[in-house]
This record gives sequence, C-alpha cells and structure tokens, in this order.
Amino acid sequence: MFVVTGAGPVGWSVAEQLAEAGHRARVLTRSGSGPDHPRVEKTAVDVSDPARLGELFRGAKAVFHCIHGSQYSAKAWAAELPVAEQTVLAAAGEAGAVVVFPESLYAYSEPGRPMTEEGPREAQGGKRGIRTALLKARAASATDTVSVAASDFFGPRVRTAHAGERMVKPVLAGKTLMVIGDAGLPHSFTYVPDLARAMIAAAQEPSRWNRVWHAPTGPALSQREMAAAFAAAAGVPAPRVVAVPGWVLRAMGMFSPGTRELAETLYQFERPFVLDSRASEAALGLTPTPLSEAAAATVAWWGGPGTVTAAAVKGSGQRGSGRRGSG
Repeated sequence: MFVVTGAGPVGWSVAEQLAEAGHRARVLTRSGSGPDHPRVEKTAVDVSDPARLGELFRGAKAVFHCIHGSQYSAKAWAAELPVAEQTVLAAAGEAGAVVVFPESLYAYSEPGRPMTEEGPREAQGGKRGIRTALLKARAASATDTVSVAASDFFGPRVRTAHAGERMVKPVLAGKTLMVIGDAGLPHSFTYVPDLARAMIAAAQEPSRWNRVWHAPTGPALSQREMAAAFAAAAGVPAPRVVAVPGWVLRAMGMFSPGTRELAETLYQFERPFVLDSRASEAALGLTPTPLSEAAAATVAWWGGPGTVTAAAVKGSGQRGSGRRGSG
C-alpha cells in the first residue's frame, strides 16, 4: 500500500500509475479528490494533523508527498512548506515509510550549464532559497527520503505552468502566444507522467533512497518549438509567438506582487535552461515519453481538435521505457 498526499497533476498521476500497476493507493486531500479507480482510496484529511497522518500512514511502503504551497510566493512557501514536510517526515518515520518528493530546479545554483544529479544545489534567496533549505532538511531527517527533480511541467491536468494553459489554450484557439524571456532558447520541459514513473521507481529500492534523481526529460526545446509540438498534435497551424522582454516583466513587478514572483524566475528564460536526466534514466531504467505522444495526450486532455482521443491520456507515459527524442 502506498500513500499519496495531494491530487494535483503529480499526485494524481502517481496514484493512477500505482493503481494501474496493481497497488493500493491511499490519496489524502482536503477535498477527498483523486482518480476514480477500485484500488484508489480517497480520504478527506488535513495533512497538518500529525495524529491523523500516523493512522493513515500505517502499513504504507512509501509516502509520495505531492502537496505544494497555497500561493506561488516566497512568503507562502516559507510559511507552509517546511512545517508540512516535517509533519509528513515525522509520521512517515514512525510508520517506517520512505517519503518521495517531486522537486523543482530552483535550488540549482549553476543553472547556466546543463544541470546534472551531482550539480550544486545551493541557491539562495526567495523561492530558490526555500527549495534549497527543504532539500537540506530532507537530507538531515532521520526518515528516509528521495527527491525527484523535474523542469517545467506539461501534460494532462497541468494548468498553471509555462507549458500549461498559458501555452496550450492559445495554441488550440489559434491565438498569438505570449511567452516570457527569449522564445528561441533551449529550455527543458518535463512530462508529468514521466515524473510520476520516476518517483515510483525511486521508491521501490532502498539503494535508491536518500538522494536526488532527475525525472526522464527529453532534449531541451525552445518555447516556440514546444508550442509548435502542441499545434502539430492538435492539427492546427503553429502560433505566432511574441516574447515579453525581462525588463518589462521586472517593471510590472514593481506594482504587481504576482508578477514580481514570476520575474524572480526570469533567469530560466533569458539563457539556456537544460536538465540532464541521462544518469537517472540509466539507473531507474526509464526514458522520456516521445514528445509527439506526450503532446498528443496533453492536447487530448484539453479537448483540442485533431484525431487524438481521450484514451491517449490514460495510456501515455505508463510504459517502463520508450524512445528518447523529441518526436
């Protein structure tokens, strides 16, 4: 039996894949949401309640902690994430379960070169510093942990992301696409079902615990190329792409807290931002889902035009291996 906290794109994919593989998955959310599957047990609970967590974690082999902050801000992250992680780590430790975390690339302190599993993760300040502190706290915990880092998400159920509704909806509507930074620079995008597969694989063997892995991620694409992949999957023309310069976003951030939080990550779009997952792929026995297949499943979930069916969403990304490449 496995426990999954949260039913966003990552938690949902993890629970769904566990159930399809024949495992029992207990999904914990405040609303009681999660995949509809006979092997998925959905429980409405506040994961800040240590006593309740201890009860629900009992008997679990692993806990996949997929809950994020209530807002995309350093203030919310600092107030919510460390406390939540420590509560989960304590309860999982009592239950004898490893805790598996999806992780971002914010902590990587040398993002200007391809980021590998052994690269430095010492970034400071703002949201980047919070992610660094979380990784250090996991490493110091008496409870076994494993973190699986991914780049910007895309895929079914991914909404608030650069390659989520901000990109897919304009492409499907035939509208001009606005992106930040440089639309032509290479940037890594991770297909969420591939992240889920890596998290599950990392949980299986104790030899894989207490370190950072990388989710299988295909060759870096520009934002323009990513949009073109969605357009091809949908059978519509590639969109006109307009890039918003960083100085414009930074100026807007002086008056908008939300824009200011977004501007903090501009470094990821003003120069190449590349995740290298080859070592993790070899160790975990996984490869990225081909881009054409991943883009088709994404478009299908959004209900876009073309010949893709919704069945592609369920089947995509479930294999143990696949062709590496952009498709």
